[in-house]
Amino acid sequence: MNATRSIKPLNRPPLLHVTVQESLRDYIESNGLKAGDPLPPETFLAQQLGVGRNSVREAIKALESLGILETRRGVGVFVKEFSFQPLLDNLAYGLGDSLRDIEELREIRRVLETGLIGKTIAQISEADIAELRAVTERMRQRAERNESFVEEDQQFHELLFRCQNNRMLNGLIEVFWRAFYKASDFANLTNADPLSTWRDHHEIVEAIVARDVEKARTRLDEHYEGIKQVIDRNKQTFTT
Repeated sequence: MNATRSIKPLNRPPLLHVTVQESLRDYIESNGLKAGDPLPPETFLAQQLGVGRNSVREAIKALESLGILETRRGVGVFVKEFSFQPLLDNLAYGLGDSLRDIEELREIRRVLETGLIGKTIAQISEADIAELRAVTERMRQRAERNESFVEEDQQFHELLFRCQNNRMLNGLIEVFWRAFYKASDFANLTNADPLSTWRDHHEIVEAIVARDVEKARTRLDEHYEGIKQVIDRNKQTFTT
């Protein structure tokens, strides 16, 4: 006699406010609504969807938390301009504390920055170069005191690509930065060798000043290879 197979449990239907969220997303997309465009009043939406106003209100709040909608008191609900901020606000809760996370984030940052450094060299102004020099000088001073310089490090990488005036790129750099350093704090990788880290950044600036794309790309690659070596050493420590 064949063994009886168990019956798979039914999947629970999605919560009503989740379904309403999907309907509101579809409404925004199908009507081509852009940042600043208003949504119809809650009462109208509830009637059209055949649900209560509370379900619409919950769905709107959820979409606000995702940065899709914004409520203006006494005015109404509007489509919000795209922003990475909701992701940044929740990043600390979603990133795992593992060396694999750090390694993957390092590789993403390496590919992103080495791939775009040529465009920076073509566009960067003398004013931005002066700011890069000022930041690296502060790095040097801290490094000589054997101090960490996470804030200056972040400013450096933001300045590298500021001249491209690419909001999506700037947002991605900040996302990857926060994620990488949140994970790095776990593994104690942040500025493990301050003088070496300062020297890497100094050499990158010098290559940019010389308008030498290949050298700048190589210096960036070497900088991230150095981080990989630190990660690898920490892996050995964690596994022994």
